[in-house]
Amino acid sequence: MKTKMALLFKNLEFNAVTPEGLAVGAAGGEFLDASPRAEIPALIDGDVQLFDSTIILEYLEDKWPSPALLPKTPAERARVRMIEDVMDTLYEPNNWGHMEVTRFKRASGPLADKLVAAAQSNISQLQGWLDSQLGDRTWFNGEQFGWGDICVAPYVNRSAVAGMEPAGKSGLAAWLERANQQECVSKVITQMKEVVANLPDMAALIAEGKIIRQYRDHRLEWMIRSGGISVIQEGMDKGTIRFSRLPD
Repeated sequence: MKTKMALLFKNLEFNAVTPEGLAVGAAGGEFLDASPRAEIPALIDGDVQLFDSTIILEYLEDKWPSPALLPKTPAERARVRMIEDVMDTLYEPNNWGHMEVTRFKRASGPLADKLVAAAQSNISQLQGWLDSQLGDRTWFNGEQFGWGDICVAPYVNRSAVAGMEPAGKSGLAAWLERANQQECVSKVITQMKEVVANLPDMAALIAEGKIIRQYRDHRLEWMIRSGGISVIQEGMDKGTIRFSRLPD
């Protein structure tokens, strides 16, 4: 979502493609050439092949500097990059973990309750942190909408769809309303909401071997520290989880 928002913000035409075999870690072709770990997003721009959303945003900013995504000063650029890192490494795993339990039914009973509570508690804390980072700014990026906002919007919107929206009178809630009025955000969030609203029975698809979820990096850490190590072991035993692909 972050990459799509950046492309739309810069008024760049693009064709979004979901690689065949991605759901079970078996994608190939151009996608695998661009992303040797077989992870999305990947960007193919002529002879240029890139993966990782942060690297893609940096490339877009370097090649098409106007309209600018990043703030002007080095300090402000560093600030929004740090916010992005928190969103990618600390915030996102909670959305993912919440979905693993509520949609993919990785756990039930007391364990499910424990994992969902962990996600909700962490997201509440992180939203409080975001509120303090926003302060009296209109945008995370500063005076103008940009990089910082694009890096926060997908995750906070994803939380809101799952019932974990920012506190009603917080600065973050007001920011989210403003951000969702930006065309580059609204288009992508509308797509996301449609996908979530029409998800099939994900637990059944896992049982049928049609989806093998990737457990990696910060997501794997989240599941362990939240008390779900048995979820990981069960997934490994049943072959319903996978880890990052090694480049050829």
